[in-house]
Amino acid sequence: MYDPKTLKYTKTHEWVSLEGDTAVIGISDHAQQALGDLVFLSLPEVGDTVTLGEQFSEVESVKAVSEVYSPVTGVVSEVNSELADAPGKVNEAPYEAWFIKVKDITDKAEFLTAEEYAKLED
Repeated sequence: MYDPKTLKYTKTHEWVSLEGDTAVIGISDHAQQALGDLVFLSLPEVGDTVTLGEQFSEVESVKAVSEVYSPVTGVVSEVNSELADAPGKVNEAPYEAWFIKVKDITDKAEFLTAEEYAKLED
């Protein structure tokens, strides 16, 4: 599990853990609560390129469909395929249910600290 206090965040509610040259990406607890119960999500393939600020996933809940944006530019090195079969894991544990891991990073968003992100939620 990733510690929400040590993660980096984006204004579009993604969380990021930078581990060496790899970024692990998921959506925040705030985002999953706002979406409600997730029933479907799409993920890219290993080897796909993701681009800073562009959509890499869609999550569908009983309420709506929402886009998930990449906080980095790079190549998808791993996909959490468990989520395709059990998207509810994001609701149960958003800081365990990472979506993708990205390597060969060439660009990063202006990340927020946990404290800065919490102020956005207020």
